[in-house]
Amino acid sequence: MITAVAVMALGAVILGFALGYASIKFKVQGDPLVDKIDGILPQTQCGQCGYPGCRPYAEAIAKSEAEINLCPPGGMEGVRRLADLLGREVKPLDAEEKPKAVAFIDEATCIGCTLCIQACPVDAIVGAAKQMHTIVAPLCTGCELCLPPCPVECITMKPLVETVENWKWKYPVYEIQAATPRKAA
Repeated sequence: MITAVAVMALGAVILGFALGYASIKFKVQGDPLVDKIDGILPQTQCGQCGYPGCRPYAEAIAKSEAEINLCPPGGMEGVRRLADLLGREVKPLDAEEKPKAVAFIDEATCIGCTLCIQACPVDAIVGAAKQMHTIVAPLCTGCELCLPPCPVECITMKPLVETVENWKWKYPVYEIQAATPRKAA
């Protein structure tokens, strides 16, 4: 009887150490669902959804604290992809969907105030104080955060023309059609 209790206690200790080791070795960093949601969002960091960036918005969606239709840069394609991932209903976009655009600075009217540089969340504007600024187009996400602080309104948004280099496959839209009864022959 004592041998059986000792064997059981030894087995419990060994399994306890194994579980403790496994919990440390295989610990998941962060929430994988948040990472998947964040991967779908456009990473513009524009704040148009009411959150300071895409990651906080993804965290709110994962906790069901935010709707999936608040991201204008992601558009309806983003809403559909989020609904598909989360198994939620596709709702209409809560804002006006705009075409993808890139900021453009009219260099002749730029006074070099650096206010646009400070407003850009992705460092897509290059320049120095009292010098002309320019946009690094591949870095620009089209968030429009540089427009309001510009005192001379020299920044405009130019729509991106779809080319072979920037074309992306559109997310498929499935429409369910009602089944029509067949006529008997």
